[in-house]
Amino acid sequence: MNPLPTTSASAGQPHKDALLTRRLAVITIGQSPRTDLTPDLQRWLPGVRLVERGALDHLSPDQIAGLAPRAGERVLTTRLRDGSSVIIGHDFADELVQQAIVAVESADPDHQPAVDAVLLACTGEFPPLRHRTPLFHPDAMLTHAVGALARGMQCVGVICPLPEQMEETVIKFAPVADRDTQVEVRAATPYSDARAGLVEAGQELASAGAELIALDCIGYSDAMRRLVADTSGVPTVIGRAAAARLVGEALESLPRRGSEN
Repeated sequence: MNPLPTTSASAGQPHKDALLTRRLAVITIGQSPRTDLTPDLQRWLPGVRLVERGALDHLSPDQIAGLAPRAGERVLTTRLRDGSSVIIGHDFADELVQQAIVAVESADPDHQPAVDAVLLACTGEFPPLRHRTPLFHPDAMLTHAVGALARGMQCVGVICPLPEQMEETVIKFAPVADRDTQVEVRAATPYSDARAGLVEAGQELASAGAELIALDCIGYSDAMRRLVADTSGVPTVIGRAAAARLVGEALESLPRRGSEN
């Protein structure tokens, strides 16, 4: 696990003193530390202690290669410790994420969970997972936020990482949109040489009539959101922001932990 230091509060966010003793586990489906993710989270969650754990932290390169998707299996893409990306089968991820949650919640010397809550750092849909503390799913947060923002719109655009995910992305967002709202999807990876692909995808969605664009992967950063918004001219939202801001509200109301060293 990789605990991160606290940072000072920023305007418009819950005050540092209210959150200082909260510990939020960040479970990535890849490997920790996620230096591409935690700076954004820490900025939106001032004073929260982030405790990182990756579902693939303990696996060797050969073991990770063995997680490649099987025929017909849903796929996920994630980032490894060295900055490279990998595609794994969703079924493998389900089991490994569950193991990571159990490990990060393991009891401290006072027989209390080692963290106050868990953030699943993935916008993919997961089956019910066992947990002892509140477990936050960005998947539901992003889809329902998009559904609320898109009320009355004729077209909503979504960018997902992989072409193999485009069909399931339409299926995921269509139910939360108005019946007459069209859902357009394009694919662009957030992990390697992302800029050109994101610009192209955003511009294609704008040309298709999108009035809102959602970046459907935790790997998309706030800088990527601004890039897509600026080059497409379309308001753009990302999963990590929707999750972090709602989680901050929830953490503020949790019982206070004791002082940290």
